Amino acid sequence: MGDITGETIEWPDGGFPGIRINPEELVPEITGPEACAAALEASTDPADRVFVLLVEGHASDAAELLAEARYKDPESFQLRAFEAEVLRVSHRYDRAVELFKQLLAEVAGTPNEALVHQYLGRTHFAAGNIGAAVESFTRALDLRVEQSADAALIYSSTVALQRARDVLELAS
Repeated sequence: MGDITGETIEWPDGGFPGIRINPEELVPEITGPEACAAALEASTDPADRVFVLLVEGHASDAAELLAEARYKDPESFQLRAFEAEVLRVSHRYDRAVELFKQLLAEVAGTPNEALVHQYLGRTHFAAGNIGAAVESFTRALDLRVEQSADAALIYSSTVALQRARDVLELAS
């Protein structure tokens, strides 16, 4: 599926049917459009639609739907994280990093801390701040291993960390 440092890498699960994480760009992509469409049609969770819109690169549509969903559920961690993802997809990296750091302060010591580090690493990577991406992915991986997280989550963090380290090494 992808080729990093001469090895074939299995694309990590993207957290929704038909979506996987591109191991070179470290962003979610639709790899199974039929599975994605079927899951979306069956879902009643607005966060799923927001996520798919973000994956498709439709940040303004995602932001609009997100505003409605947040009005109904203002405390939702997932929706709050998607607010920062809207900024990342819109290439407003500084603001996205700021929002993820705010979330990180709120979720420290909880299972969501690893996820926020993963999102933060992805944002740093997209912004070209590879050293910070390595730090965030390292922390996400350490937390996921420490918490005995699902193997797919550990794999996703491992792939992201290795890719960031490879890019950092090429840049030196």
